[in-house]
Amino acid sequence: MTMLVTMSTRKKLFALCIDSGDYPASLEPWKIYRIVPDRDAEKHNLLRVIDESGEDYLHPKSLFKLIALPAPLRRLYRANA
Repeated sequence: MTMLVTMSTRKKLFALCIDSGDYPASLEPWKIYRIVPDRDAEKHNLLRVIDESGEDYLHPKSLFKLIALPAPLRRLYRANA
C-alpha cells in the first residue's frame, strides 16, 4: 500500500502521474516517476521529475500525487529502472 507524502519526507520520493496535461509525449498517466527535491520549484507548484532518459524536468505538481513506496517496492523499482 502506498501513502501520500510531503516533499519534506527524507525517503526517496516518487510520484504517480495522474494526468499528462500538456505533456503527452513526456508523461504517461499512472506511471511512477522518481522526484528530485527542489525547494524553488515547489514554491512555484512544480515538481522536478526524472524521466526515462534519466534527465530531470519541471512539471506542474497538479499532474502528480506524491507517494512513498514500501522498501521492497523501492528496491524493485531501482533494480528495474
